[in-house]
Amino acid sequence: MDERRPGPPGPLREATVAAAFEASGHGLHTAKPVTVRVSPAPAAHGVVFRRRLKGAAHDVPALWPNRRSRPLCTALQVGEGPLVRTVEHLLAALSAAAIDNALVELDAEELPILDGSAEPWCALIEQAGRVEQDRRRRYIRIRKRVRYQHGVHKQTAEPAPEFRIYSAVTLSHFGQLRWEGRIDAQSFRRELAASRSFGRLKWALPGKIVGFFRREPVLRGAHAGNTAALWGKDAIGGLRFPDEPVRHRALDLVGDLALAGMPIVGKMIAIRPGHEHNYGLLEALMKTPDAWDVVSYDETGKPTRRPG
Repeated sequence: MDERRPGPPGPLREATVAAAFEASGHGLHTAKPVTVRVSPAPAAHGVVFRRRLKGAAHDVPALWPNRRSRPLCTALQVGEGPLVRTVEHLLAALSAAAIDNALVELDAEELPILDGSAEPWCALIEQAGRVEQDRRRRYIRIRKRVRYQHGVHKQTAEPAPEFRIYSAVTLSHFGQLRWEGRIDAQSFRRELAASRSFGRLKWALPGKIVGFFRREPVLRGAHAGNTAALWGKDAIGGLRFPDEPVRHRALDLVGDLALAGMPIVGKMIAIRPGHEHNYGLLEALMKTPDAWDVVSYDETGKPTRRPG
């Protein structure tokens, strides 16, 4: 049963990972090998990606103004600096685990896709541990409804006492799939983390060809071991959940909303979500400053407003 629990919507203080950890693999879109190292970071640091090129370190904070539009993923860039691609699964895992501060170093453009889900990242975070820091955790509390729509893609942010998501997708052979729930470390790990990136098998090769001619890497590293390749009402090798596609869209939404830079207290309603539309909602929300405020909570759940 998914009931509202009394008290604050999450931890009272910021946190970082207790120890560094690494993961290696290949990018979903670039297919290039990459090693990622996630290290502890001080309070108020946020999640920052770092690439080293020609001896220089380029830091890319995981914040919504740094988001760049790329096919089928979430990418970040500061100015004309190096791109960091496919950050959403790690960001979702860090966000759900209430890790506010981390330095993420990588030696290529794209994070590894691993098995296509956030579960490997969750396992590494759990193994590393979480340590709280001497700074009150700040939350973005939604005060009034904000809507975003692009054709049939409709997203809404509205007030709620916790972070909740309602996600719905409509797919041929599946019909409409729905998932709703509170997002915290336990529910994310249990309900969403294992769901994988997915797509129709028949569109994989055309997508790669289009990407080749546009000189934009698309699905070059995709295979049945790191995606749910849909065929009819199933996937090659089987689905992890009967409604795995909608769960993964909810997972991606958690990661994309992490670009707010602070945890959100509110409900997100996402009809046919995707990375572009997730960002559309986040941008609309952040550019409507009277729709939200920044607060911290005490042990009873009482909020105190903080400077934005």
